Amino acid sequence: MSGGGSGGAETPGAAEAASGAGGPRRDGPAHLVIKDIGEIHSRLLDHRPVIQGETRYFLKEFEEKRGLRELRALEKLRSVTGETSEQTLPTCADALRDLGPVLQRLAAASEAVGSLQRREQEWRRVQQECSSAREQRQAQRLDELRQEQRGREAAVDEEHQRARARLQAQYARMEQELGRFAAF
Repeated sequence: MSGGGSGGAETPGAAEAASGAGGPRRDGPAHLVIKDIGEIHSRLLDHRPVIQGETRYFLKEFEEKRGLRELRALEKLRSVTGETSEQTLPTCADALRDLGPVLQRLAAASEAVGSLQRREQEWRRVQQECSSAREQRQAQRLDELRQEQRGREAAVDEEHQRARARLQAQYARMEQELGRFAAF
């Protein structure tokens, strides 16, 4: 049970050097037992070596498991990469080759739609101009009709005034004639 340096009989010179010049000697069996008990006591209560051993074991296990996990991830990545390069990339390349004519048709259709939109905008512009010109002509015609109506109104008013004046003159004469007959 005794560790390095405590397993055997000590030399008398070493014991004297350890105890001092004038002290009692410690080279007896009691001294060895006390030393062994001290070592046992330090091993029982000092857990650092055990903890260090457990830590080393845990790290070793963790690194092994982690290494396996990383190895599985790398293997999966390799299989996905292989599948992509063998299956997906050729499919994409074929799709890109087929996409060329589709893009050309799309460009032609886009140009046709643009042409139709330009024609429609031109047609709307022409329709708006025609509508605006029509509205202006209608407004001019309405103004002309209003002026003509005012002229007619003025003529009718004038005719009415003359007829009224004639009727007033006629009634005034009739009243005079009646006034002559009333004297009889």
